[in-house]
Amino acid sequence: MTTIQDIMTRGVATVQSNDTLQNAARKMESMNVGSLPVCEGEKLVGMVTDRDITIRGVAAGMLADQSQVSAVMTPELRWCRETDTVEHVMDLMGDAQIRRLAVIGADRKITGIVALGDLATRQPQHVETTLREISERSPTG
Repeated sequence: MTTIQDIMTRGVATVQSNDTLQNAARKMESMNVGSLPVCEGEKLVGMVTDRDITIRGVAAGMLADQSQVSAVMTPELRWCRETDTVEHVMDLMGDAQIRRLAVIGADRKITGIVALGDLATRQPQHVETTLREISERSPTG
């Protein structure tokens, strides 16, 4: 049975919750990614996306070079463990309607990230169902 540690991206970059929006955006740009896990020290506390920075930050009038990531990040973080099965993680993604999950190790520190694209390219079985679940509108949205 394939586990997430066989598929995830390791050595993922993070930002600190007190980093500026500008620093987070620059890191995303240099790495060609659209989201970064947010930490306080080594503790995972949220996720910030390029959309968070744009919509919650800049469009709301925040100054990118003075505002902190903590002001726009999503603190309700979903995560999985390295030892979780691919099927379990796809269920989590579908239920939560999210395209990426932080991966934590036994010490509860972030060890990687798994994205729907990782699953599609490395473990394509059932990804279509997960994508459909992620893309459907929620009853409240």
